[in-house]
Amino acid sequence: MRRSALAFGAAAWLLAGTPTDAALLTLTQAQQAEALRLGQRSVVAETGFDAEWRVDNGAGDSLIVMTPFYRLMLASRNAAFKNEPVKPQDQEKLLKDLTDRLTVWVQLHGPKEDFARHYKPRLLVTDREIEPSFVQNERTGLRQANGSFLARSVYAFPNREITGQSRLVLVIRDPDDKIMSRFAIELGRMR
Repeated sequence: MRRSALAFGAAAWLLAGTPTDAALLTLTQAQQAEALRLGQRSVVAETGFDAEWRVDNGAGDSLIVMTPFYRLMLASRNAAFKNEPVKPQDQEKLLKDLTDRLTVWVQLHGPKEDFARHYKPRLLVTDREIEPSFVQNERTGLRQANGSFLARSVYAFPNREITGQSRLVLVIRDPDDKIMSRFAIELGRMR
């Protein structure tokens, strides 16, 4: 009983952690240490450890904003499941991969296997439209129990015009420019 109460308390503490008023697009040494610590502690939380970075759009699609803080926390969580630390050289590589760009991992639902293959993402920042620097659309979605298909795509955008407090809209269009999915992203609610 005591052990589950401690696990519940640790999970509640982890999930109650509040962001800093702005997404951390670069990290200090202290922020890196905090991300690693939270990642290790998150293994006691069955679900919700990524709620701060998850955005649902109401149509069943979702995304994860891959801030440097979240990426380091996720690496630490995965390493903790293997009972290993994140090596300093791995930390540097993870953070370098996110330098000067904002990456999102998107889960989309559609009617056929290859529905997302030619999707075109754009990030709207105030009155500007930012084209991605990287697009990886899943070519073959996974069949779901309800007959639909799940495609997992990765998009990266240059972050020159993005601040940690930006309000963004990710718009995903098909080849005919029809909007297929849309997400409102508030970076100020994330670390």
